[in-house]
Amino acid sequence: MAVVLEHRDAQVLVDELQGGKRRMSVRLFDKSAFMPIASLETAYPESLIRQVLEVKGPAFLCDEIARDEDPSYVHRSLCNVIFAHTDEDSFRGKSILDFGCGCGSSSMVLGRLFPGAEIVGAELTARSISVARARAEHYGFSNISFHVSPSGEELPKGIGPFDFVIMSGVYEHLLPRERQVVMPLIWSVLKPGGILFLDQTPHRYFFAESHTTGLLFINYLPDRLALLCARKFSRRVAADESWAALLRTGIRGGTVREITSIIKSKARGMPMLLKPCRLGFRDAIDVWYAQPSWEKNLTLKRWLRYMLKVLKYTSGVTLVPSLSIAIKKLDGQ
Repeated sequence: MAVVLEHRDAQVLVDELQGGKRRMSVRLFDKSAFMPIASLETAYPESLIRQVLEVKGPAFLCDEIARDEDPSYVHRSLCNVIFAHTDEDSFRGKSILDFGCGCGSSSMVLGRLFPGAEIVGAELTARSISVARARAEHYGFSNISFHVSPSGEELPKGIGPFDFVIMSGVYEHLLPRERQVVMPLIWSVLKPGGILFLDQTPHRYFFAESHTTGLLFINYLPDRLALLCARKFSRRVAADESWAALLRTGIRGGTVREITSIIKSKARGMPMLLKPCRLGFRDAIDVWYAQPSWEKNLTLKRWLRYMLKVLKYTSGVTLVPSLSIAIKKLDGQ
């Protein structure tokens, strides 16, 4: 039996399958609107699908559910960045902050990876947290809790300290002033010897800005010109979009130097950037190459990896499309 979920911007068709599965198909009324995934098979109940639809909207409904259920998406990305730097045993009985957890997809992945750890999700919007809590209830997780941050420049009261902090696809969404405040706060709740994992953040100076606009070379343009180009040439950006809105959606990404500099100057910390050294990973390029991005064109991805390796060995510069890094807080801080 098929159910149609009505939305002002789309129709969502949900077909019942065998084994408790459902096939979702999204038809946007605006054919030119960007939608990363149009259809998906899911084990979510109809009530949870409706809740995700209400919060994320139809264009990102399937993408949001895939972030949780698809093992080649967030699960793969987190496994790469975490296990390239440390092992699973390090997480037994430890505490993990999933900062900027959104609707909880990364928290669900962490819950499956580390059932013996305490996982705390923090997010700015209560509506997103409501979805995250519904997901945790759906899976029966008892080791995951969620908290709403009072503002974009504060952590929820009374949480921490933590052995590990995860920022999965978060840093790029922090406004420049927020980065200067939030990173020291996160550093303050990370235990000495703990590790901050930062993943899926676009590199600020990579030649392709694939996260927000899908445009080439826009990363090198000044803000005003970048805004004009985004409005005119990107189908993901509205013609009247503001620069503040584009910053919030992550157009400017980040760099390792920016992140570590903030920690050093604002938190007076001594961050140690860990080198990928496990499971065959030797550098940041290897970690990026193992990530699920760019896989619609594997030939291009292979050539890009080769070019990035050549750049590294000839100039000493490591350039990657997105950051997947681990930063250790040295003992005594």
